[in-house]
Amino acid sequence: MLIDLQLHSNYSDGYLTPTQVVKFAFKRGIKIAALTDHNTVSGLGEFRRSCKKYKIKPITGLELYAKVGHKKINLLWYNFDDKDPGLHKILRNSQIRRRSRVRKILNKLIKKYKFVLNVEKTLDKYNHYIPLNHIIDEIWENGRNKKIIKKALGNKNSREEEIIGGFFYNRDIAVLHESYINIERILRLRKRIGGQIILNHPGKNNQLGREFIIKVKKLGFDGIEVMSPHHSLGGVMYAQFIAREFDFIATGSSDFHRFEGGNYAIQNSWDYFKVDAKFLRKIKKIIG
Repeated sequence: MLIDLQLHSNYSDGYLTPTQVVKFAFKRGIKIAALTDHNTVSGLGEFRRSCKKYKIKPITGLELYAKVGHKKINLLWYNFDDKDPGLHKILRNSQIRRRSRVRKILNKLIKKYKFVLNVEKTLDKYNHYIPLNHIIDEIWENGRNKKIIKKALGNKNSREEEIIGGFFYNRDIAVLHESYINIERILRLRKRIGGQIILNHPGKNNQLGREFIIKVKKLGFDGIEVMSPHHSLGGVMYAQFIAREFDFIATGSSDFHRFEGGNYAIQNSWDYFKVDAKFLRKIKKIIG
C-alpha cells in the first residue's frame, strides 16, 4: 500500500493548495497521507475534506524546527490534537519570531543591494509560516532584482537554493535563524495532546550517529524517517537498521513541495521514489 507521510502545501513552503496536494496524491495511488506544513496546522481542515472526497485516509501531521540541546533538528509529529490552544500558542509564537527575523534580513538586503521590494506588503501575503522560497520567487520576478542577484552570485542561472544560501545564510550579510522550539517543551505538550514524534530525514543532516540516536530515544521519540528522497540508498538501509535496533517506528515520505516545471523529465520525487507501507516497521502505530 502506497503512503506519503510528509506533504507540504501553500500554507507553508509548498506551492499547491491542500486540495491540489490531495489530487496529486490520489493520481499516484496513495491511500494514506499526511499534510505536514512547517509550524502550522492551518491547512489541515481543507486537507481532511479533500481526502474524504478522494477516499484517502488523512493523518494529522506537522513539521517543526526543534532544538535537542545545542543540536537543531526537524521533527514530524502525527496524530495529535490539532485543536489544542497550547499547541496554537507555541506555533503562533514561532511564526511571529520567524516573520520578525525575515523582515530584518529583507530590510538589510534592500539597504545593501537596493532590491525593489515592499517588505510589509510581501510579508502580509502569508498569515502563517513565512516561506523563503516564495519570497525569493517574488524578488526574482523583478528585472532589476534579477540583475542584482546574477551579479552578486556570479551566476546567470542561479537555483533557488543558491539564492537562499547567498542572501539569507551568508555571514557577510545576514543569517536567518529558524524559530526553533526546545524539545522539552514539545514533549511536555505531547503528554497532553498525544501523537507520535519522529526524527525527520535524519540522513540529510548527519543525525544518524549512535550517541544522538540514543539521546532522542531516551527523550521519548517514537521513530525515525527511514524512506526519504533526502537519503541515499545507503542512508535508507542504515536508518532501517537503526529503527530495528532501537525499536523505532519507521516512516517514509516524498517531502513533496512542488512540480519542478519546465521540460524536465522528473517533476517531483514521486517520479522516481515511492513509499510502500510494507517496508516500514511498526508503521501501523501511525496509520492504523
